[in-house]
Amino acid sequence: MKSNNKWLIAGLIVLIAVVASAVYVVENLHNVGITVQTNGTSVNVKASSVLPVPSAMITEMNEKALADVQDEDSTVSSVKADMQAIAKEYNYTATVTIQSQFGKDQLPMPATVNGTSMLPTLQDGQNLILLKTDNYKVGDIVVAKHPDYGLIVKRLAVINGSMVYLKSDNNKTEVVGTETIYENGYYQVVTIEKTPLSTWLPRENIIGVVKDY
Repeated sequence: MKSNNKWLIAGLIVLIAVVASAVYVVENLHNVGITVQTNGTSVNVKASSVLPVPSAMITEMNEKALADVQDEDSTVSSVKADMQAIAKEYNYTATVTIQSQFGKDQLPMPATVNGTSMLPTLQDGQNLILLKTDNYKVGDIVVAKHPDYGLIVKRLAVINGSMVYLKSDNNKTEVVGTETIYENGYYQVVTIEKTPLSTWLPRENIIGVVKDY
C-alpha cells in the first residue's frame, strides 16, 4: 500500500511538472525577443522566440527600423516602441534591444556634410555617422537642428546653461558671386561674400556627436 502511495505521489509530481511546463510554453508562445542590429546605414532585425515568428512581421520591422534610424527625431525609446507596436499587430509581446557599433541601446544616424564650413576637417558631401546622445563636450563635432538651415554640422565651442555655441572650422570669408546695384546715380558691381555660419542654439537642438567620418 505504501509502495502504491509512493508511485501515486511520484506520478502526481511528474504530472504537475508537465502541466507547469505546458503552461509556461503556452504563455510564452507569443513572447518574442527582438534585436535591432544597425550601423547607422543599414538594419537587421532578429527574433528570438519559442516558435518561428511570421516573416512578414520581421520584414515590416526591418523597414520601419531603417526609417527610424534615418529619422533625426527618433530615439532609442521610440524605435523600441515602434517594434513593439508592430509585434502587437501580429499578437506578440516584444522585448526590444538595439545593438550598434557604439554598444547596447546606442542609436546611430547617418548624415552628410553640406558645404565647406567644416574644412579642412570635413569635406563637402562627406558621409558621417553620429551617435544620438546628450552626452557631449566642448570640442566635439555635432549635428544640430537649425531653425533656418535644417541639419548643420559644427564644432561645439561653448556650453552656457541651456544654450550652446556652434562654430565652423573654416573661418574664411568666401566670395560667392557679384551683384550690380544702382546707388547715388551710378551702377556698380559689388561682390557677394559668405561667411561660414557660427550660431547659438538651445542644447536640445543637438541631435548627437559625430563619431565616424
